Amino acid sequence: MRLAAAATVLSLACVSVVLAAAHSDRDAVIEARQTSMKEMAEAAKTIAGMFDGKRAYDAAAFKAAAETIRARTGSALIAGFPSATLGAPSGAKPDIDPARAEFEALARHIETLAHALASDAEQAPPRITDDMRMGSGLAMGGGSLLGKRPGPAEADPASIPAEHLLHLILQDCSSCHSKFRQRVE
Repeated sequence: MRLAAAATVLSLACVSVVLAAAHSDRDAVIEARQTSMKEMAEAAKTIAGMFDGKRAYDAAAFKAAAETIRARTGSALIAGFPSATLGAPSGAKPDIDPARAEFEALARHIETLAHALASDAEQAPPRITDDMRMGSGLAMGGGSLLGKRPGPAEADPASIPAEHLLHLILQDCSSCHSKFRQRVE
């Protein structure tokens, strides 16, 4: 009888340790994801500040910020959202799982844009040039102000100015957040 009771207590203790470890791992993933998101947001603010004149342009800072965004998109972004970490207390909605293909497509699209931005930044001149700017003919959605939107064959990120790439990245971030992020209080 005592041996059975001891075995039960030991089993419950093992289950508690496993559950605590799983909870700890979940918390670590959520914390790492939040840190990564904050780093991407700060990098985007750095680049945006340079383009809107609120921050002095610095080619090295532009390069570092673009690389920060690039490194945290695509598969790195996808890996930060395993099923067990969705829902409260995290801001990631459980809706990500049933829409996993859409979520991953957004993460990969951001990565494509971020690679082009990082490539531009790799060759960044000592000052912002006109070819880095969006220009007056480009709307945020990627089309002209007259409403023509580029088709898939036209949408070569390597040909898009750096400032416009940043705006497109931010648009994808907003789309993802509006669908897959919940406010946590």
